[in-house]
Amino acid sequence: MENWKDHFRSSPIRYIDHSDVNSLPSAMASFAVDDALAISVGNGTSSPTVRLWVHDRTIVLGIPDARLPFVAEGIGWLQTNGYRTVVRNSGGLAVVLDTGVLNVSLILPDVKKLGIHEGYQAMVDFTKYIFRDLTDKIEAFEVTGSYCPGEYDLSINGKKFAGISQRRVKNGSAIQIYLCVEGDGSERAALIRAFYKRGLQGEKGRFDYPTIEPETMKSLAELLSIPLTMEEVKSRIFKGIANISPGVVENDLQEIELEDFQKRMEQMIDRNEKALGDLA
Repeated sequence: MENWKDHFRSSPIRYIDHSDVNSLPSAMASFAVDDALAISVGNGTSSPTVRLWVHDRTIVLGIPDARLPFVAEGIGWLQTNGYRTVVRNSGGLAVVLDTGVLNVSLILPDVKKLGIHEGYQAMVDFTKYIFRDLTDKIEAFEVTGSYCPGEYDLSINGKKFAGISQRRVKNGSAIQIYLCVEGDGSERAALIRAFYKRGLQGEKGRFDYPTIEPETMKSLAELLSIPLTMEEVKSRIFKGIANISPGVVENDLQEIELEDFQKRMEQMIDRNEKALGDLA
């Protein structure tokens, strides 16, 4: 496998900071933005891009979650507790987004040359790199008992703090990670467990939904026993890409990207209406 840093060395890296919760109206918009960026990175009109994004009190669902036997009861309970729900366009199951969770999208070109596992591994290695002075104990494997379990769960001493998904659009790939930076990781897991309890009501459902054990999930601040903040992690990411690339260019969506964004946003709205109906 090529050195993961090679993805950053060929040209200046584009950096987009959407971590202000008011940057975009919803997580639905963030998925549409990543699609638009994957198109422009894939066709070469944009350099590889790192984008940060944050959404408060949002539960991002996978398609299987929308097929829970009592999904209306589950979503209704979340809404009663002040959470919005969005069905993502990438793989995975339900995750929690809030102001202590930093989402990072690494958007790379040449999907025909970049294998799916190589894309995941690039994000794993990048994450290890930005925290290299704090810990060498980050591991990637499926953490049983966590929400949205997968082969590329990131954990320290078996406690999960991050998960990775991947979305491929034309010749570009958006590798997305949610980093639970601050707050109570077990509390977030308990929230998703309660959602599944109401969505399943004792039935098995048509999918193998996870049995969530809240103690399997923590935030990085909890795991490292330091007052780690979102701002510090954002700074680490910026310095990290600056250290390994020829430069960093900061700019938001360009005109053609905004056109692609609008099209992808319409697709996201349609996807959510089809998946959730009146619950969308």
